[in-house]
Amino acid sequence: MNAANSEITLSAKDPYPEACGGIRGEPLAPSLSIVIPTFNEIDNIIPLVNRLHQTLAGIEWEAIFVDDDSRDQTIEMIRTVSLRDRRVRGIRRINRRGLAGACIEGILSSSAPIVAVMDADLQHDETCLPEMLRMMDSLSADLIVATRYSQTQHVDGLTRLRQAGSRFATQLAQKLLPTQTSDPMSGFFMVRRRIVEAAAPRLSLQGFKILLDILTSSSQPLAVAEIPYDFRPRLHGESKLDATIVTEYFGLIIAKLTGGLVTPRFLMFCAVGSIGLLVHLSMLRFLLLDGLAFPLAQTFAMMSAILSNYTLNNALTYRDRRRHGWRFITGLVLFSLLCSFGVFAGVGLSTLIYNQEPRWWLDGIAGAVIGAVWNYITSSAITWRAR
Repeated sequence: MNAANSEITLSAKDPYPEACGGIRGEPLAPSLSIVIPTFNEIDNIIPLVNRLHQTLAGIEWEAIFVDDDSRDQTIEMIRTVSLRDRRVRGIRRINRRGLAGACIEGILSSSAPIVAVMDADLQHDETCLPEMLRMMDSLSADLIVATRYSQTQHVDGLTRLRQAGSRFATQLAQKLLPTQTSDPMSGFFMVRRRIVEAAAPRLSLQGFKILLDILTSSSQPLAVAEIPYDFRPRLHGESKLDATIVTEYFGLIIAKLTGGLVTPRFLMFCAVGSIGLLVHLSMLRFLLLDGLAFPLAQTFAMMSAILSNYTLNNALTYRDRRRHGWRFITGLVLFSLLCSFGVFAGVGLSTLIYNQEPRWWLDGIAGAVIGAVWNYITSSAITWRAR
């Protein structure tokens, strides 16, 4: 299958002609919606839909793919499939990223009273879905978690390092938060839509651990059950796990422990700011040793920190609102102009302190703190404002 081709050949074994037979009559309302976030998963769409048809025979269902504007034309593949199968539809998200936000958007747009969330990479065992649906009724459960950590289950889809990291994150969540499940990090679960709708105002749009967020954001105790499954190896595409996701996870933990007073975005902004502070102090020290006057050295140091902070915040803190191409340049100009007010205030106050007590590192920190406060306000409200 070539993503660059405009014409896509479907598998000879695909079930779409039979699946579309319902078009002749009145379509039945789905009893199960399956939300599948995607990013560069073009090769997995048809195999996954075919597997859903095979395992969900006799069940009215719909699949909602929520795509974060993939570069490999994933959304075009989804649209091609949806033209032949009324059960499939796609949502394309522009200028916003993140699995959590994609799952929330998909769940809130679903039609069925029960919603399953699973990945598009074929690592989640879709054959569990019918049993999970039966468990929702037989156990009167609010949420069914497909867990990787049963004694008889395997996690062949994870390297040893990722297995160790996943278990550490799971144990941390279980100790700090009332998660009520052996696998709060699972990306494969089934939930009643009303539960998510009630918790939606408190859910974070950033990060990748939507299940953990739902468990900790619900205002009522949830009846949670589990079903074990084997976590498969990935067949196509690349893993989305990176350092940013790890940082966002710990940010979510802290956000929940503080009752939402400290957000993951703010923590990421502070982390970037700490790097900017190192850049600021290093540049200031270098310029002072080179014989430059303190006011001028402080100005250059603060501008260096602004450039560092803008670049890192655009890549990490505001990755869901990331500015590209020409907008990156205009954003830098806008960011610099707005932060220039902080620069003037920071230089003025720190110079005043320096004249009284010439401690370069303390005066440098004072100027950086003033600039950082103004930087955060303008970043969230103007430079990377939600659109």
